[in-house]
Amino acid sequence: MQTDRCRNPLFGPNRFKLGIFSANCDGGLTMSLAPDRWKAEWADIAAMTGIADEAGLEFILPVAKWRGYQGKAKIYGRSFETLTHGAALGALTRRIAIFCTVHVPLVTPAFAAKAMATIDHVSNGRAGLNIVCGWNQEEFDLHGVTIDQDSRYDHGLEWFQVWSKLLAGGPEFDWDGRFFKLRRLQTDPLSIQRPWPAVMSAGFSAKGRDFAAQAADVLFTNLTQLDQLPAILADINDHMARRGRVISVFTMSHVVCRPTRREAEEFYYYFAEEMADEEGQDYYRRMRGTTAGSGAQRVVRPFDTRFNLATGKRFAGAYPGAFPLVGTPDEITAELVAMSELGLAGTSVAFLDYLKEIPFFLQEVLPRLERAGLRQPVAA
Repeated sequence: MQTDRCRNPLFGPNRFKLGIFSANCDGGLTMSLAPDRWKAEWADIAAMTGIADEAGLEFILPVAKWRGYQGKAKIYGRSFETLTHGAALGALTRRIAIFCTVHVPLVTPAFAAKAMATIDHVSNGRAGLNIVCGWNQEEFDLHGVTIDQDSRYDHGLEWFQVWSKLLAGGPEFDWDGRFFKLRRLQTDPLSIQRPWPAVMSAGFSAKGRDFAAQAADVLFTNLTQLDQLPAILADINDHMARRGRVISVFTMSHVVCRPTRREAEEFYYYFAEEMADEEGQDYYRRMRGTTAGSGAQRVVRPFDTRFNLATGKRFAGAYPGAFPLVGTPDEITAELVAMSELGLAGTSVAFLDYLKEIPFFLQEVLPRLERAGLRQPVAA
């Protein structure tokens, strides 16, 4: 089947891809009481996205949230729904990929196929789908939906199979599966990207990675120390090899980029330690759990960063599992180069205040990545 995704920068020439994560939610990628944290006002989201678009970043990736983390800051209590968010940003931008995050227990594959095709046309072939099978039952209680933790990835895979078959085109078809009994399936228009828009998923467990091996173009994984990466990538590549596929692997990062290391570390300490929302962090860990897998495959989630290990402090205002890119432009560039050399294809980035902090990061770090050969200058 023909594959035409040349308009989506996720498949572009830059060796190391960068995108914005979680800016559709208040707090962004923090659990902090800091009063200067991200408020997720629409005008600010649109302005920040415009800056990222002009700078040549590859993607915008929102989080689908229905319930916040219940701490004092109530992080993620305010969020914009991602399909409508994606359609709006697709119309406001020129080159950046616009991802939508969809919980498969809440959205039918036929609805998602129509919605994603619409956004792909609005954005002229730049739409992307982030598939989430669900993990926090309290969020789904709001919809009256129960997650089966043992079968959620099986459900997600069948959902993807229906969704992708719809967007691949062809005659009407019926579907008689384990989770879906559907009749006379078809959708029009099809997506501009062929056979369907780019697909992401996130997975640390064996089931999550096997799902990505069958459905995704990009897999996001947790990383908090660079020395974890060889083992993580070896495990992911093993899952891909079993399915005869190669997949791009990304991680997520939180950026504090300042002219001096002292300024960066002091700011990180301010929002992630002094102003930490301990209650929100505890809620997340209680709902999410701190392990993935079972039996011999049980793996402890890599929550400890060099800051935790060096100081013995918790830094609970930082998001669990996010890599802290904290330092000068030269130091952050060096860590991004190391990620690339170890095998990562890219990372998402987040800031305490996206709109205020992103200009310095783009101005200082992108030219350094170009000189390192990881990115190309943005064409006018």
